[in-house]
Parts: sequence; structure tokens; C-alpha cells
Amino acid sequence: MRTSFWLLLLANVILFALIQRGWVWRDEPVLLAQPALNEEKIRLQDEPQSVPVAKHPALAVINPAAPHPFSSNLQLSMSISSPVAARTNARVCLEWGEFSGAELKFASAALSDLKLGNKLERRQVEQVIGYWVYIPPLGSKAAINQKVAQLKARGVVDYFIVQDAGPWRNAISLGVFKTQEAAQNFLNVMRNKDVRSARVGERSGKQKATLFILSGVGSATEARLTSMQKDFPGSELKNVPCAH
Repeated sequence: MRTSFWLLLLANVILFALIQRGWVWRDEPVLLAQPALNEEKIRLQDEPQSVPVAKHPALAVINPAAPHPFSSNLQLSMSISSPVAARTNARVCLEWGEFSGAELKFASAALSDLKLGNKLERRQVEQVIGYWVYIPPLGSKAAINQKVAQLKARGVVDYFIVQDAGPWRNAISLGVFKTQEAAQNFLNVMRNKDVRSARVGERSGKQKATLFILSGVGSATEARLTSMQKDFPGSELKNVPCAH
């Protein structure tokens, strides 16, 4: 009994020494065998809805709601190259005419207010008369004077009294036009001024007229001319190729 005790004590001392030297590990974890992977059951997960923002400044994700440091330069570049901007800054060339008599004087005055300088020139053309707006021949000098007074009172200052011998003697011409449409438009203007005796008729002939040429004007000037043209219903404003 005594011998067994000492043997057991000696065995414990030896075991303790071995543990202290590291030759024996206590509570060593048991490694479990991993089950085999079934490759046919492997599925990739969907990409996460949001990507975390990188901490490094160079990899930071730009917030779309926040102003971009280069956004002003980008917008400026886009506005310069925009087709809309190109159309706004485009230069155009126009022809406006044809004018004669009092209408030529009024159109010249209207154009002088635009201060176009060397962008404006005049060209003399031979106007083909196809139609005219007129008041039929009156029977006496007194009737002519009375009608002229009525026209002036209604704001009509562009007229011509036919004095040539023939069926149109003592008729009052209010305007001559190349097309029936232009003559009819002018007749409507006269009707709005309460000139009820005026009418449209055919009249063949030619006369000298003035055509205005406007070169390299901007869109603002073009818009103003379009508005002015409405005051001259017998005229035509159109775009033409610019001379190089």
C-alpha cells in the first residue's frame, strides 16, 4: 500500500514536469473532419444593394445628390457645345421687300432704328405688278379730295391717284403686289381701317422697287424683323444664303 502511494506520487511529479516543459498539451482541441462540398448545390448570392463607401479619399463613392466639384465646368462645356446654343448664336442673312412709294419710306425708318450699319444694303429691282388694291375711279375732283381726306383720317397715307387717260383715270391706288394673296392680305388691312370701298384687281406692269439685304444678323434681330414685317403685309421676309 505504501509502495503504491509513492509510485503514484512519482508518476504525478513526472507528468507535471512534462507539462511544464511543453511536451504534453492539455485540452488540445479535437479537429473534426469537414464534410465534402456538393458543388452542384453552390449558388452565388445576389450583389448587395448598396456598396459601402471606401474610407480612402481616392476611392470614395460620389454621392449623386451632392454637388460635384467639377459640375460647373461640365455644365459650361455642355452649354457651349449644345446645338441649342449654336442655333442661338448663329448668323443669318435675310431679304425683305419689295418696297416702293410711302411704304419704302416707312420701312427705311423702321430699319434705321435697328442700327445695322454695314449689315444693311439696298438693291434696286424691277417689280412685276400682278395685282393691286384700289378704290374705283371717282367722278369729280371734289369726290377725290373727299376720299383722300377720309383715307388720311383712317391712317392711310400711301396712295396714288391715277391721272393717265383711260378707264382707270381718277382711281386711287393703295398698293401694288406680285401675288393675289399679298393683295388680299393688304385689302384685309384696309378693311380693318374701315376703308370699305377698296378692292383687289389684276394689273399687269412693272415698276422700280427696293429690296433690303441684311447680312449676318443675329436671332434677336431676325425676331424683330419678323415682328416688323407684320406692319407691311405686302412685303416678304425670307432667309437667303449668305455671300462668302
